[in-house]
Amino acid sequence: MASGVVTVRRSPVHGRGAFANVELDAGQTLFDYQGKRITWAQACTDYAAKGVAGHTFYFDLGDGTVIDGGSGGNAARWINHSCDPNCEATNDGARIEVHTIKPVHAGDELTIDYNLIIDDPDDPAERALYACACGTEECRGVMLAP
Repeated sequence: MASGVVTVRRSPVHGRGAFANVELDAGQTLFDYQGKRITWAQACTDYAAKGVAGHTFYFDLGDGTVIDGGSGGNAARWINHSCDPNCEATNDGARIEVHTIKPVHAGDELTIDYNLIIDDPDDPAERALYACACGTEECRGVMLAP
């Protein structure tokens, strides 16, 4: 769906990002989030083995499984967080679909609100792993759910 519509390149927000090549209207479907489907238990084991705190390409399906976009994923894995996103991800129970929620100009970075949930959101060290760099007026300072 996103072939030719999106380019992955260096992002001012974080690492790499996905950027629109063309003008996009609100409500346009861009991607199915692709990757290997694994259990949360396997994801936790893999995460611990990689030793990269706070960074994954995991997308929770809500049924005890995740999509690991780092294994067989597509450009959707490069969509960065923003507290004022221009896209959202929806879960129909079988797949994660990314679509625009407002008009996006050619050259704009595509973003979603990660709304992450962690075990101890009051632990400063844990929260620091999820610091936000979106730079929007609405920035909460973290990628965690409000």
